[in-house]
Amino acid sequence: MGTRRKDKIIAILGATASGKSDLAVTLAQKFNGEVVSADSRQVYIGMDIGSGKITKKEMKGVPHHLLSIASPKRNFSAGQYQKKADQIINQILKKSKLPIICGGSNFYINTITKGLVMPSTKPDYKLRSKLNKKSNEELYKILKNLDPLRAKNIDKNNPRRLIRAIEVAPSAPLKEDPKYDCLELAIKKDNLELLIKKRIDKRIKIGMIKEVKRLRIGGLSWQRIENFGLEYKWIAIYLQNRISKQNMIDGILQSSIKLAKSQNSWLKKEKNIYWIKNKNEAEKLIKNFLN
Repeated sequence: MGTRRKDKIIAILGATASGKSDLAVTLAQKFNGEVVSADSRQVYIGMDIGSGKITKKEMKGVPHHLLSIASPKRNFSAGQYQKKADQIINQILKKSKLPIICGGSNFYINTITKGLVMPSTKPDYKLRSKLNKKSNEELYKILKNLDPLRAKNIDKNNPRRLIRAIEVAPSAPLKEDPKYDCLELAIKKDNLELLIKKRIDKRIKIGMIKEVKRLRIGGLSWQRIENFGLEYKWIAIYLQNRISKQNMIDGILQSSIKLAKSQNSWLKKEKNIYWIKNKNEAEKLIKNFLN
């Protein structure tokens, strides 16, 4: 008996500010698709501008899933994400539509594209408090020794994720078990630094600082807001009068450029990723893949 053919899905990848959301909408319109977000900050309610969440207008009537589904007061894990994403993907497939995963969080994407088997280890608070004292570089080194596959898939600059990964690694090394036949497309952009700079200016203009103030008024501690990294981290530091506005903007810019570089170098190491420059190249690849 032959193995059952896997359902086909598309994943749109690329560095921050490369235009993933716009491309996902264009492709969803063309191929009767629905978009499933794979972003670890866009899952949170009230984190819209700073996380680059697509607006109703920008969606152009294309259904989007897994945006604003969790309270920022509580951690939302990659395991929870995977469970919800699988449910949504199945619903989309049942309607004979094409699931298009769109995202910036490598680990979230890989829970779907590679079917990473997520562990269910209970929290070890003693270990966590010990690891909390270490730098991101030290945490990453520990993880790399414990579980190289998990280290390859993780955001090196996210201490919360690194600590959780170290916690579960001894009892549950990461395994891959892909459920879907996935075409992975990565957007190639040459002028990323300029795009990032423009995007920061725009976000500040439309109220990103107010958004962080609202999160604080809503009951989030400064530490919690800072843990979300990038824009949230630097604005929180600025709002506590610890740095000037210019230093805040520079901080966001430098950390966004650093993120873009690490996302691109991660994508370059991945096998079976097709690099595309525009929607025409993407459409051609998808047509071949679906036939």
